[in-house]
Amino acid sequence: MIIREIQQSDNKQIAAVIRQVFILENYPKKGTAFADSQLDFMFETYNTPKAVYYVIENNGKIMGGAGIHKLDHAGKNICELQKMYFLQEVRGKGMGFELIQKCLQRAKELGYEKCYLETLPEMRTAQKIYQNVGFEYLCSPMGGTGHTSCPIWMLKDLNPKS
Repeated sequence: MIIREIQQSDNKQIAAVIRQVFILENYPKKGTAFADSQLDFMFETYNTPKAVYYVIENNGKIMGGAGIHKLDHAGKNICELQKMYFLQEVRGKGMGFELIQKCLQRAKELGYEKCYLETLPEMRTAQKIYQNVGFEYLCSPMGGTGHTSCPIWMLKDLNPKS
């Protein structure tokens, strides 16, 4: 399995992966990434300055992905870890941790100072990974993601003071 930046030809596969995860896990469809208008145009969404989206590929098949994008309606140096979803056969192999590390490193390179994320309560394993890389829980949401069905908010300082 390799992690690489998204290509336009990946749009259909990554959208299908994300939708499949929502359907199989019975996650809410409204107020989540499932309903985002850019889901079918991930390459175009992340093909902008200060953004990146990575996919996990195995023998030509997209197995998951995650990206960094400026957090809408927030400070200019705050990004969001977005659309991090994996097919079942990728989970538990360390790919999530590796992908988050890659995203956070790129966020630093892009000049972001903080990284925000939103998630679902059911995603307990993901929350443990987020905590392991330094994300802390918040009491209220930041920015304007429109993900009203994601009541777990976390933030990581990308340049912590020693």
